[in-house]
Amino acid sequence: MGLDSLNGWRKTHYTTEIEPKFDGKEICLFGWVQEIRDLGAIKFIILQDRKGTAQITIPRKKTSKKILEKADSLQTQYCIGVKGIVKKTEMTPRGFEVIPTSIKVLGVAQHPLPLDVTGKTPATIDTRLKARVLDLCQMENRALWSIQHVVLAAIRKFLSERGFLEVYTPRIIATATEGGAALFAINYFDREAYLAQSPQLYKEELTLCFEKVFEIGPFFRAEESHTRRHLSEFISIDIEQAFATSDDVMTLLEQLTLSFCEAVNQTCKRELKTLNHTLDIPAIPTKRFTYTAILDELNEEGIEIPWGEDIPTPACRILGKLHPHFYFISEWPTKSKPFYIKPKESTPEVSEGFDFMWKWMELASGGTRVHSKDLLIKRLKEQNLNPQSFKNHLQAFNYGLPPHAGWAAGLERVMMMLTGKRNIREVVLFPRDRSRLTP
Repeated sequence: MGLDSLNGWRKTHYTTEIEPKFDGKEICLFGWVQEIRDLGAIKFIILQDRKGTAQITIPRKKTSKKILEKADSLQTQYCIGVKGIVKKTEMTPRGFEVIPTSIKVLGVAQHPLPLDVTGKTPATIDTRLKARVLDLCQMENRALWSIQHVVLAAIRKFLSERGFLEVYTPRIIATATEGGAALFAINYFDREAYLAQSPQLYKEELTLCFEKVFEIGPFFRAEESHTRRHLSEFISIDIEQAFATSDDVMTLLEQLTLSFCEAVNQTCKRELKTLNHTLDIPAIPTKRFTYTAILDELNEEGIEIPWGEDIPTPACRILGKLHPHFYFISEWPTKSKPFYIKPKESTPEVSEGFDFMWKWMELASGGTRVHSKDLLIKRLKEQNLNPQSFKNHLQAFNYGLPPHAGWAAGLERVMMMLTGKRNIREVVLFPRDRSRLTP
């Protein structure tokens, strides 16, 4: 089949913008054939664009031969343009249909398709990811990225209004940020380099000149865990603030979370309905528990964790039942946190680090940072790291680095919380993990 060209055709409306009051108005729609229903005397084509669907109605006896031939050639997922007249009717859910005056075929699809774009026939996550762009055509997936767009806009607005400057740090680095674990090594002009795990050290240094910075961007970890919440490439939302402590940035984090949750709840009602999901709005101030208090709670539930150990996933799931909303876990053992988290001065075995939790899942972590050069060297040695490998970062301490604090949140986990998805791969366009390097 030969394809038509656009020529002078241009979109006049998205499907969601059409209303019954457009009765008699000529419009031009572009989209894809989601469904075809042929009742003999009349044919219905459901056209889907990025925002929704509209019914194209073709009464055979009142339609020209040229349009009928075009309509009869269509199959699902064909890309088409339709010029037509809006007709008010009570026979469709939205109170209108479009009677075509011309149809253009702009792209064809090979059948059988690898999955059902209507979503009526379920497919496994692997099948979906192998034909990802087709999978993303489903209205449920379009809803996910509409929500993500609103979230990112709300985050940038919130932080910008509070004086934070957006920055972009290198993705190719010479030194491991998190101590050398889970690194992707690369050949950089015959030198060994790594893909950045986080902007941590750079954003700390930038507090010296900009005071308040944030970054939203991709980072990489050779993650051994193959779970529903781990990825090798992920989007991190990072902030760092000078002249601040963990308490200050915890307050900022809970206010930011409330802000983007409210933005989604107000702006994305249709998308949340498509996902059949009710959003959990945080009540602030968010409840704060110390690490020790959490261990005591778990002990009462019959789960004993030695002080100083991390909290395993099964125990976190118990916490999710005890605390089914948002909460902080603070005052983690110093030895369990990265070298840049500051120990408490009164009790050095306890740090000023925290995790921000939603039910059983960690959404963000952060804390007050070490801003004493001598203490940072001591902390590096305690974690069996060579201070010489961090000489460029340590150099910033010679220039008057201020006290500072910050946190990092995983966008994908935030999206799981906002949309009710249980597999992190569903909220990533093209996920990367141990077994997946394509598409």
